[in-house]
Amino acid sequence: MKVSLITVCWNVAPVIAETLDSVFAQEHQDLEVIVIDGASKDGTLDILETYRPRLAHLVSEKDHGIYDAMNKGLARATGDIIGFVNAGDLLMDPTVITEVVKKFQTHKVDAVYGDIIMVDENDISQVKRTWKSGDYHKSNFTKGWMPPHVATFIRKSAYDSFGHFNTDLRIAADYEILFRFLYKHELATLHVPKVLVRFRLGGMSNGSVRHVLKANTEVRRSWRLNGFQAPPMLVTRKLWSKVMQFFH
Repeated sequence: MKVSLITVCWNVAPVIAETLDSVFAQEHQDLEVIVIDGASKDGTLDILETYRPRLAHLVSEKDHGIYDAMNKGLARATGDIIGFVNAGDLLMDPTVITEVVKKFQTHKVDAVYGDIIMVDENDISQVKRTWKSGDYHKSNFTKGWMPPHVATFIRKSAYDSFGHFNTDLRIAADYEILFRFLYKHELATLHVPKVLVRFRLGGMSNGSVRHVLKANTEVRRSWRLNGFQAPPMLVTRKLWSKVMQFFH
C-alpha cells in the first residue's frame, strides 16, 4: 500500500531535518513524502532543497494558515493512506508505517490511530505528557475525547468522499475533520496500542490560555457545523482528559 506523508512547515530550520529524517528512516518502502512550506525566510527552504530528490512534492509559497497548507498537501497526495507529520515531530521508530499498513491490510478499516508522547519543545528527551488514546468507541466523542491527529492515518478515499480541512476554523480544524469522519460518517476505525509519534509541545492549540479557550470554542462549533448539539459538559471533559495525560 502506498502511504502519503504530509509535512507542513514555516520557519522551522532548527527542527525540519530531524522530522524528515524520521520519515525517510521508515522501513516501509512505498512512501510519498510531501512538504508544503509557507515561504519560510529562516533557512528552512535551503534545508528542504537538500531533500528535494526524495520528495514527491516540495511547495514553498504563502498560505492562509496551517489548515490551508494541509489542504494543499491533500490535493497532491496519491497514496492509499494519508498521514501528517508536523514539522518538529518525529515518527517514533522505523516500524511505525509498516505497523500501520499491516492494520489496514488485516482489518477492514478506514482509519488507524495510535498513541503519542508530548515532549519539551527544546529537549525531546523530556516527556511532559502521554496521550494514550485507547480503543475507539463513537460515544467517546461525547466525553471530550478525540484521537491524536498526528498519530491518525486515514484512507484517501475518505478525504475524497467527505472533504478536507475546514479553513474557517483556525485552531481546531483537526478536531472537526476527525469528528466529521469518525462520528458523523462513522468510518471504521482501529486503535494501535503503541506510541507512534513524539510530539513537540508549543503548537497553536497547546499555547496560551487564549488559544486553548478559542480551540475549545471551535470544538463546540465543530458539532454544530456537522448538525449535532454538543454535550453540555464537553469542554470540561475535554480539559480533564488533557489533565489526565500528565499521569500516564
